[in-house]
Amino acid sequence: MRCAVLGAGGFLGTNLCLALQPRVASLRAFGRRQSFPSAMTGIEWIPGDFTEPTSVATAISGCDTVFHLVNATTPASANIDKLADLQSNVAPTLRLLEACREAGVKRVIFISSGGTIYGLPQQVPTPESAPTNPITAYGISKLAIEKYLGLYEYLHGLDYRVLRVANPFGPYQTALKSQGVIAAFMHQCASREPIHIWGDGSAVRDYVYVTDVVDALLAAAQHQGPSRVFNIGGGQGRSLLDILNVIKRVSGVTPEIQFSPGRPVDIPRSILDITLANRELGWAPQVSFDEGMQRTWAWAIAQQDGISPDHGV
Repeated sequence: MRCAVLGAGGFLGTNLCLALQPRVASLRAFGRRQSFPSAMTGIEWIPGDFTEPTSVATAISGCDTVFHLVNATTPASANIDKLADLQSNVAPTLRLLEACREAGVKRVIFISSGGTIYGLPQQVPTPESAPTNPITAYGISKLAIEKYLGLYEYLHGLDYRVLRVANPFGPYQTALKSQGVIAAFMHQCASREPIHIWGDGSAVRDYVYVTDVVDALLAAAQHQGPSRVFNIGGGQGRSLLDILNVIKRVSGVTPEIQFSPGRPVDIPRSILDITLANRELGWAPQVSFDEGMQRTWAWAIAQQDGISPDHGV
């Protein structure tokens, strides 16, 4: 494959590029900035803004496979400024799809959201066939992009796969965007700061280790089956209080906890049914939650201590 990774400087992008580099004929990484530049050594880096069409067209030129990982907002921020969410995510993606069509790209793999697409799920674990009724602008934008991908395949033959990813965690995830509860909790714990929780800590989410997400991305790039949309998660739920207990165990630290009133964007319970990904992609999580948490804590401590974090994924 000749690949372009859009949003390559972030958490998932960094991990994906590290996995792709020894596997593909060529790899081009595109993004506004690199969170961990030393990790991207030897990878062709093209700095640019996703909202700038010329930069995006340059990034995908000559590529047959495009991984679209750009995520300019969070569920909370998207609801605050819905128009900005549309302009920073949906509109640039439409321009990307036009550029892919003109450049002869064969397949686009898009990271969607397993936690927001379904809204308040009627069925848990939730399959891909469940109703999609997002309660955040973020989820609506993700769903709109999924639909546009389907339209471009129908009109122009642009192949695509969508991964509705649950809550990924692991090395190279930071707490800077107020997204990624495990990264935030570990940062606060390592810094001996109070851990902040919205609600009473009972909200249940599905968590999946980052290398398993990368494996799913690689499988989606090669997939030849009939389905286009796949849930990618751990397949089981854990509450925020469960997460805290595991962090206490792996860190040996008992942090102070501060509770705040719950937010309307927070769904009480979200667990994904990952049967379809197992059947068609041959994919299943390989890293247990506890093992992933141990690796993530070791990486977080190494980063805090100034040790090179470019290992241990």
